Amino acid sequence: MPSYHSLLPHFIRFLIRGDHTETVDLDFDPSETSYEELLVMFWNNHDSTACHNRQYMSAIFYHDDEQKALAEKTRDEHQKTVKRQIQTKIKQAEQFYDAEDYHQKYMLRQKRSIFKSLKLSEKDVITSHAAARLNGYVAGFGKLANFEKEVDKLGLNEEQATQMRAVLDKGYRN
Repeated sequence: MPSYHSLLPHFIRFLIRGDHTETVDLDFDPSETSYEELLVMFWNNHDSTACHNRQYMSAIFYHDDEQKALAEKTRDEHQKTVKRQIQTKIKQAEQFYDAEDYHQKYMLRQKRSIFKSLKLSEKDVITSHAAARLNGYVAGFGKLANFEKEVDKLGLNEEQATQMRAVLDKGYRN
């Protein structure tokens, strides 16, 4: 597996920051949320008209013709709601590499006592639903009221839940 720093020769790395695209590999339960609903959330929650370099480009990577067709359909529908041309690329999914460990759940790792108390292996950090949810909360995506609605499903002990409440009471990154 390539590392973040091995993707290009040293002298080029500083110019274009790698020949890769930072992305997420999303697993979802279609009985809970459809692929089309995920696409609508995607279009509504970022600026699809911004033009970024390859590392930070907006992209949807599809796995089959049905996903491709839905991505194109929702892109065309979303284009009608924005003034500028959509820059999001719709491409065939290829090999996916997990980011290096220190990139995984980066915001949650900054809350060291909470992160360490979860006692997750590096593999579990990647696959843990609870770690993903907590990472979002500590990054400022979600409020205390949202946390309270799902805290019982996250499998936290009382001390972990109390620490998270303290983080959420203080607000984003405090």
